[in-house]
Amino acid sequence: MTVASGGKVVAKRGETAVATVRITVKPGFHINSNTPNEEYLIPLRLTWEPKPLVMESIKFPTPKQDKFEFSEKPLSVYEGEFVIETKFKVPADAPTGMGLASGKLRYQACSNTACYPPKTVPVQIPLDIR
Repeated sequence: MTVASGGKVVAKRGETAVATVRITVKPGFHINSNTPNEEYLIPLRLTWEPKPLVMESIKFPTPKQDKFEFSEKPLSVYEGEFVIETKFKVPADAPTGMGLASGKLRYQACSNTACYPPKTVPVQIPLDIR
């Protein structure tokens, strides 16, 4: 799986800004969605450091409901390429200039026959606060 920033976010103090994270899941694999259908499955989670921006909301795409050999009922998953959007509030006292919004993405990847231990990877979004 690869994780990439959707590009630099230009934000103004006291306003809101939207940042995107682009995710590509390798062919033959899927990851559990942020709302898995089974309690034992590990959900996709994106968390952000509280500075320099304040996270207001995270918008995940609509997951795919797919049936696999190992499951009796369909599972809520993501495959291929997709984007997660985060809406941030830019505090009035945020430092101006270039910076980074730092976060972590936690996921569990699975093939059609097995699930692998969860991983957490860093996420960084370049910022230009004005």
